[in-house]
Amino acid sequence: MTEQSVRWGILATGGIAAAFTADLVDLPDAEVVAVASRSEASARTFAERFGIERAYGDWNALAEDADIDVVYVATPHSAHRAAAGLCLAAGRNVLCEKAFTLNAREAEELVGLAEQHDSFLMEAMWMYCNPLIRRLKALVDDGAIGEVRTVQADFGLAGPFPAAHRLRDPAQGGGALLDLGVYPVSFAHLLLGEPSEVMAKAVLSEEGVDLQTGALLSWESGALASLHCSLTGGTATIASVTGSLGRIDIPNGFFHPDRFVLHRDGRDPEEFTADPADGPRNSLKHEAREVMRALRAGEKQSPLVPLDGTLAVMRTLDAVRDRIGVRYPHEADLTPA
Repeated sequence: MTEQSVRWGILATGGIAAAFTADLVDLPDAEVVAVASRSEASARTFAERFGIERAYGDWNALAEDADIDVVYVATPHSAHRAAAGLCLAAGRNVLCEKAFTLNAREAEELVGLAEQHDSFLMEAMWMYCNPLIRRLKALVDDGAIGEVRTVQADFGLAGPFPAAHRLRDPAQGGGALLDLGVYPVSFAHLLLGEPSEVMAKAVLSEEGVDLQTGALLSWESGALASLHCSLTGGTATIASVTGSLGRIDIPNGFFHPDRFVLHRDGRDPEEFTADPADGPRNSLKHEAREVMRALRAGEKQSPLVPLDGTLAVMRTLDAVRDRIGVRYPHEADLTPA
């Protein structure tokens, strides 16, 4: 790593890996030097698409590549523990997609490996790095709407998804919760921290994954969060935060908004819009910039996406799965939260 360039390795070649790499190659201080897949042909095709020098047909070769400053892990979340763990054990820094792992136990193991090898580790919760979400959080933290009373958020896709699709495959950690519900849960955590109680209901598929899930989280302060995720209907993906003195509404795409509206008692509504200079609302560049900033500063985790927060989210996701009865193959029994 130099002041001019951070060298990235990409582990996996699916859609999110392609989207992230496309944003990376547009950053003047980022260099994508290697990609790995379980299939060498897939790695080579991906490398040719993005002009990447080295393509590996196995994960270990990427993990052992000493010319890589940080690895972006973009496998299905069922493989995050294995893929990120391999890289951390080899001394690589890691940005790992969300859901961070299948469960909190695996997440704790990755955090332990990062500490053991003195490596940087961050969950790729790009929502937390979005400038407009950061502005919203600052307003809430500064008391703009008083004490937070309720949070509402939803994320659903219309589908239908066939039984063979990864979103319905228990072996790949399928279901709405880990793929989509992680966003509403993380949004509530961002504003309120870890809940004291979790209630949930779900509709399960024949394969045993959740097709849609509703969760009600509560905090000792009296705050509540009503959250929903679905693979059976395209929801509005809106969010609202209500406090004792006002409300903030995100009218669409709450996890990568282009605007939000602040309503305060006795005042006209205030609209906050994304700065065009920040790029498209779906840009993954913000999280990439945060990783590179942290690496240059010698930090082992990001203050925007702290590991304690990631572990707390995983505990909440575990608790939801405990309530709805979803378990994945070869997964140890979860301790009810």
